[in-house]
Amino acid sequence: MPVGSSPNRAKQTSCNTLPMDVFECICTRPAIRSFRPDPLPAEVVNKILEAGRQAHSQRNRQPWRFIVIQDRDTLKQIGALAPTGPYIADAPLAIALVMEGVKNPQLDAARAAECLMLAAWGEGVGSCWVGGLDRPQVKALLGIPEAAELITVIPFGYPTAAEASKKKVRKRRTHIAFRERYGEPYR
Repeated sequence: MPVGSSPNRAKQTSCNTLPMDVFECICTRPAIRSFRPDPLPAEVVNKILEAGRQAHSQRNRQPWRFIVIQDRDTLKQIGALAPTGPYIADAPLAIALVMEGVKNPQLDAARAAECLMLAAWGEGVGSCWVGGLDRPQVKALLGIPEAAELITVIPFGYPTAAEASKKKVRKRRTHIAFRERYGEPYR
């Protein structure tokens, strides 16, 4: 039995039900900005949310709050408030990632967001981090308390055929990974 496993673990959580290999999911997940209009099944949305809930956080504070947005008018309004993410308007669903009570919210938010997006891709659902938002306006629209920090709104949906066929382009490992000292390629 793997370290940290227990015979009852499968009964406690549904985390072991993702059909795609984790490494394959990491290597193949593109940024999807064009979505089919098909709604996401509730069980897929629940799995995505469970993945975000399972993310690690500083001191296990779990400071994230996820607002699931499916209302077409609200998605269109958010898309209009997102200069770098107008495609939110065309997604069947988006999740606003809000952080409460932490000094460095971006760290834990990024952990949770990546869990959300990887779980989604494991189910064939695309997504894309949106950085440019009119945060005060989106916070007001979604009723987010002043003390909470809106990090991003991530659109989710099944990718169009054109989007799904895009290949990830990555730098060579020798340009980004070094052995012992900066600049010495790791080979």
